[in-house]
Amino acid sequence: MAEFNIAEVDTNLAVAEKLNTPDLVLYDVRKAPFQIYGLYEPQTEKVFKRMPTDVAETVNEGVKNLHLHTSGGRVRFSTDSPYVVIKVVMPTVTHFGHMPMTASSGFDLYIDSANGRESIYRGTFVPPYTMTEGYESKLALGSEKRTRYITINFPLYNAVNELYIGVAKGSTLGAGAPYRDLAPVVYYGSSITQGGCASRPGNAYTSMVGRMLQLDHINLGFSGNGKAEDTMVAYLAGLKMSAFVCDYDHNAPTPEYLLATHRKMYETIRAAQPTLPYIMLSKPDFFKSDGTKESNARRNVIIDTFRYAKANGDENVYYIDGESLFRGPFEDSCTVDNTHPNDLGFSKMADAVACVLRRVLRDLA
Repeated sequence: MAEFNIAEVDTNLAVAEKLNTPDLVLYDVRKAPFQIYGLYEPQTEKVFKRMPTDVAETVNEGVKNLHLHTSGGRVRFSTDSPYVVIKVVMPTVTHFGHMPMTASSGFDLYIDSANGRESIYRGTFVPPYTMTEGYESKLALGSEKRTRYITINFPLYNAVNELYIGVAKGSTLGAGAPYRDLAPVVYYGSSITQGGCASRPGNAYTSMVGRMLQLDHINLGFSGNGKAEDTMVAYLAGLKMSAFVCDYDHNAPTPEYLLATHRKMYETIRAAQPTLPYIMLSKPDFFKSDGTKESNARRNVIIDTFRYAKANGDENVYYIDGESLFRGPFEDSCTVDNTHPNDLGFSKMADAVACVLRRVLRDLA
């Protein structure tokens, strides 16, 4: 029997392998006027990464590999081109059974207001399923000749070696919309923090919070490997940030491991940054993956760290209860596998985190 190709039946589901755009001009995003956020030294490193390789290699084998995944990376610019093209070079391609390639290997595009206060989804650069080393993709922005401010989110679970942005010949290129004049919010944690299993990069909860509050951020979620090792914590403590979100409960192998590392991490970062807003999360899939007894034990470790901090006079520490995150309508529909949030689950997480950050940062720029 011949292989069935749905794209031949429904052309709306077809994905172009190669573009034919005669008036296209390509630009390297590492060069001005493009502005790259959420990645480590993107103008000088040979490939895109989230932290220094020499540090990642000292943490664990997972972080050594995953620090090359570009979760949280963004490029901002402005143009009056009627379309935007991306050309991306990838060393490998990530395929999951429970997460679409639009998230693991895709980029999505938002149109921002000039002041950065609003960011609206326009479309996704969809990777062909059969690609091996990267792809090209095009999104129409509209025929009206006007300047549009653009944000493009990098993939959540794939490495990116090179990225080029293409616009129509003769189009303007300029700087992107500004974020609030604050250091990035830094998130540290598990696969959930990294963005598994959103449908596209902009729907990871960290990205949602950034759009809601006009905040730059750095995503240091490492799937299965956020374990608060000393070298990782020391690196985190030295980062310039406006707030820190500690979300690694899921990757602590046992409650005992969490107990041995959670307060220690808080104390290390607090010693380095005494007034930093510090937000602690417990895992959102309370009891579903490991039973009520272990979930309670894990949550108690985090609550105890929070209480310890408050008892020692820390007025800039906050706790978000993971059990409460998915409450409400369709709370049983917030994950793809009883662990990793889908877009609905991530939107609920984003609401909770944004509520705290809005209060924490309201008196700042």
